[in-house]
Amino acid sequence: MLKLRRYRFDMIIDISDSKTSRFISGLVSAPIRVGYHPPERPLRWFERQRANVKAKPFGYGEQHFLYRYLSPLEALGVDLRVRVPAIQPLPLETTRALALLDTFHLRPNAYVAVHAGASFPGRRWQPERFAAAIERIADDSGLAIVLVGGPDEKDTAEQIVGGTKTPIVNLVGALSLETLQALLKEARLFLGNESGPMHMAAAAGTPVVGLFGLTNPVRWGPVGAPSISLQPPMPCDCVGGDLCRRKDPSRSCCVWRLEVDPVVQAVGELLSRTPVAVRQAS
Repeated sequence: MLKLRRYRFDMIIDISDSKTSRFISGLVSAPIRVGYHPPERPLRWFERQRANVKAKPFGYGEQHFLYRYLSPLEALGVDLRVRVPAIQPLPLETTRALALLDTFHLRPNAYVAVHAGASFPGRRWQPERFAAAIERIADDSGLAIVLVGGPDEKDTAEQIVGGTKTPIVNLVGALSLETLQALLKEARLFLGNESGPMHMAAAAGTPVVGLFGLTNPVRWGPVGAPSISLQPPMPCDCVGGDLCRRKDPSRSCCVWRLEVDPVVQAVGELLSRTPVAVRQAS
């Protein structure tokens, strides 16, 4: 902490909005301290807001959480020139992704990228339902299926591959984040749980079907590409038992109640709404 004070920062922007971050903000003693008012978590009796520039809970008249993170800029009087994120892969990563696709005889815009992982088990749609949906999507669309994800998601990927007769290219654990971004960019569509790869695909401009549980898609849905966010009917009859923390969207199992039919239908609808020629022109 003393080391931070020695740096003599001119400004601190607190987007964590936590007890710890507010405490650090006060100790750093920057002349300009930007924080949220009111904070996301109400202050306790012994806390005070360390900020002297107050940012609204959500900025620029928007309700998506992206604009919560951008709200400090509005409080500082910064005009928002770009309203949606766009992450384009480096040319080298695109070359790597295309070469990888070629080894599996896949063409750009001819496959669905599927991500079945998430940070918490309750946010992962069941592997057997992914397998059932993949079978029907491949039959209906004629598109290939490519599984993506991190090394800790290999077991889930193997369950999906073992549960379907459809040939699947399994790249789970085989890609760097940079190459994954390029691979998502070349996909015809992304299907997956609420997760980082879902937002990466949207930022690349790839159409997204996102699977949500208790989390509100209005605030956390994909931004930057055509998308459909699916949620089971609410209120939710708990299916997660002791695993589920019903009031915490990041620790709830509501997505397990999502059936296969609406997922397949959403993929078909989004494919019909986003012809390849339109995507390439946009």
